[in-house]
Order: sequence, then structure tokens, then C-alpha cells
Amino acid sequence: MTLQPGATPVVAGTELLERALGFTRGALSLVRPDRMDAPTPCARWRLRDLLEHMDDSLAALHDAAAEGWVALEPCPRRESDDEPAVVTSLRHHGCSLLGSWSRLHHDQPVVVGGRPLPASTVALVGALEVAVHGWDVARACGDPRPLPDELAHDLLGHAELLVTDDDRGVRFGPPLPVGFDRPPSDRLLALTGRSPDWGP
Repeated sequence: MTLQPGATPVVAGTELLERALGFTRGALSLVRPDRMDAPTPCARWRLRDLLEHMDDSLAALHDAAAEGWVALEPCPRRESDDEPAVVTSLRHHGCSLLGSWSRLHHDQPVVVGGRPLPASTVALVGALEVAVHGWDVARACGDPRPLPDELAHDLLGHAELLVTDDDRGVRFGPPLPVGFDRPPSDRLLALTGRSPDWGP
């Protein structure tokens, strides 16, 4: 990934997070109330489950930057007959998230589950999750859009270090085989346990 002159690791992570959120905002525009029970590339989750997980993750990322720690409790939910309330909440958390991360000037520690981690690592993990879950949402809604090549390429440069064996079966599935000649989006998705050709 090419950094701006003088960019710190936190700035680099925040830039990736902003780009991942931009892609995912487009995917969220596809969500309709009648799609909430659609299957997703995350085998155990329907679209509603995935969106609620994403909303909890964005809320946790906001706490990480604003408070220096991550809350593990899920957000309370409410139903809506119009646009799913969780989509509205996701948009709100996405906007406030960038503001909180942009105020970080140092690679300060963030406590996640009692363990301090560099803020840059937390931002990069957040960007990876936001991007691949945005792809999950688009596919669940029947849209075949890939991850943008530049975003996927930059995330791929970090993903092999960020996704550990402990994450497999919890946050990501086992890696899938894919050729090095495939686009960055396909290679990143395969690394995170997703088939680039998945469809509902």
C-alpha cells in the first residue's frame, strides 16, 4: 500500500477503513425488507444476522477509537416496516466511525477483550471485515460486484498477517485454493474463506 508522505500506521488503517466503508455503503443500498432472510456467503447467517453482526462490529470499532476499548455487548434492536432499522444503524455507525478514527494522532493501544493491541492493527482488521462483509451483503442481494481491485490489493497485503489460525472457524472460514493469476478480489475472498463465485 502506498502511503501519503508522513502518514502514520493509524492514518493508513483509517484510509483503508474509509475506502472499505465506501464500498459497503453501496452494498447496503441493495438491502430490502423482503431480502432479510436471504442466505449469505457466511453459511450460518441469513442476511439479517450478517447485518446485525456488522452493526455490532462498527459500534465496537467506534468505541475502540473514541474510548480506547471495545464493548462486547450487542446493540439493542428494533423492528421497522420500512427500511430495515439495522441498515439505518449501520449508516449512522459508519459516519461516526470515521470521525472518531480521524482524531487519533498516535498508534495508541486499544483494549480488545482485555488485551491491548496497536490502534493501527485494530483499524486494519476493521477495514478487512467491513470490506468482505460488504461483499457478502451484495452477494446475498444478488449483486455480483467484486471488491474494487485497489482496495482488495491493499487489504491483501495485510490480510495474511491479520488472519491467524485462531480466527478460522470464528471470524473467517478455512482458506480456499485460488490461483495467483486471479484478481485481487478473488484472492482476498478466498483467503478469508469465501468462494468468489458464491451466489444465492
